[in-house]
Amino acid sequence: MPSKPPVMADPLTNRGTAFTMEDRKRLGLTGRLPVAVETLDQQAARCYAQLHGFDRDLDRYIYLDQLHNHNEVLYYKVLTDHLTELLPVVYDPTVGEAIKQWSRDYRRSRAVYLSIDHIDDVRASFETLGLGPDDVDLLVVSDAQEILGIGDWGVNGTDISVGKLAVYTAAAGIHPERTIAVNLDCGTDNEQLLNSPAYLGNRHARVSGEQYDKLIAEYLKVAADMFPNALLHFEDFGPSNARRILVDNADKYRIFNDDMQGTGAIVMSAVISGMKVTQQTFADQRLVVYGAGTAGTGMADQIHAGMVRAGLSDQEARDRIWLIDINGLVTDDMSDLPDYQQAYARKAKDVKDWAGKDGAIGLLEVVRQAKPTILIGTSTDHNAFTREVIEAMCAGVQRPIVLPLSNPTERIEAMPDDVIAWSHGKALVATGIPVQPVVYDGTTYTIGQGNNALLYPGLGLGTIVSGATHVTDGMLLAAAEAVAGQVDPTALGASLLPEVDNLRASSATVAVAVARQAAEDGVATKEHDNLIQAVQDAMWEPVYPAQLPS
Repeated sequence: MPSKPPVMADPLTNRGTAFTMEDRKRLGLTGRLPVAVETLDQQAARCYAQLHGFDRDLDRYIYLDQLHNHNEVLYYKVLTDHLTELLPVVYDPTVGEAIKQWSRDYRRSRAVYLSIDHIDDVRASFETLGLGPDDVDLLVVSDAQEILGIGDWGVNGTDISVGKLAVYTAAAGIHPERTIAVNLDCGTDNEQLLNSPAYLGNRHARVSGEQYDKLIAEYLKVAADMFPNALLHFEDFGPSNARRILVDNADKYRIFNDDMQGTGAIVMSAVISGMKVTQQTFADQRLVVYGAGTAGTGMADQIHAGMVRAGLSDQEARDRIWLIDINGLVTDDMSDLPDYQQAYARKAKDVKDWAGKDGAIGLLEVVRQAKPTILIGTSTDHNAFTREVIEAMCAGVQRPIVLPLSNPTERIEAMPDDVIAWSHGKALVATGIPVQPVVYDGTTYTIGQGNNALLYPGLGLGTIVSGATHVTDGMLLAAAEAVAGQVDPTALGASLLPEVDNLRASSATVAVAVARQAAEDGVATKEHDNLIQAVQDAMWEPVYPAQLPS
């Protein structure tokens, strides 16, 4: 029997009912499609209508995933045209539900799978793609140890890499043909998966230590060797591994960790907007981070870098940052401090007179003593930002920046309506969840959401356009400033962050700023006469190409 025509089998070349009659005859598709010839817009309208026939976002996710596997241009046309609405469907939070069922619902492989049991196969695995050194701009890799808020999901976490790349393409126009999703299958400690007959990954406990480090080193070496111009994006690694991999390799590879650097940079955007209201600089800030994991500490790192760029010494900047974890204020006499907390540990002798319960110095006491200008919550400790805490913030500074970033809603440190009421409208607030506007004392307060999608697609595009050899702190700060520059926060009640409603324009703005900063930092390898036009030219559009394969 004749095989299915390759042009229809490949989602990158398939255009379904948009094939013209001439195309169908030339490509051997006669009789394989209904007689109607549609435009891309007509196809997209039908798909969007079909989407609204589903009651659940998970069903919409599955539909879009199947479309992605069938017709890539049409998928991105639908996604791009309705990005604000569909972003939560193709990525967080719906992707978390899809990941839980990934092995059971397995449909098609869209990734490269690298097993910790077969490290010698890393190069061979990439070679199967048949891609040359100039064919790839971006790889997103995850070992799926810390997926969103749902933990360790082993090979099921593949769709984190796939989904992240989809956002890069829809928001910043990075060509889908020039990207690779990668899963590092290191085993899993998820007993539900290990006991499931449907599970498709390695059926053993998650491997760490020397063997894990060997896989990471081999991945970085091979990916950088085979695709020397590509950005290596790391996503949803475990806390200690995420920071260690970044710190150890940032100077050697073109590496970026969105959980640490992207999240830190979008928080920087909110802080930059807040400082426009308070008319201060980073050198004037004092920061308390409540929830000192890799995300919270990554935010501290970015704000620390901003302080240093504003003129403080490294130590002066560290002295203005306080971390609080489950054991209270992080101090240097605590045993087994994670490496990522050690740089910010306060000297125990300096805080020995601070009031503590059972030896732990809590959030309220730290706020009273430190008088922070910025309070960040990444703790998932619901309602931790109490009225007393917010009132203590306002007693220390006139317009505190309060960022309760934990999600979902049942884990947020404080709801914005409470923070605004308790601060009598003085607090400058952004959150990690979408929140409706708050009305207080006759003023409507728009609450910005710290959504990384505002930043990382443009950062990636700017890195690619500039050919930057590394992602520098300056590039991250430039991205943060570009995001903040899209809103005017100075009016009472104005949002600190832009809405996610025009991501392609926003990403282009961020990309230009990042590419310009890469040149200033001396890491750019490409020059452009007109940088704005170069960014526009680099952004792939979801349209059927004029020429079809013969």
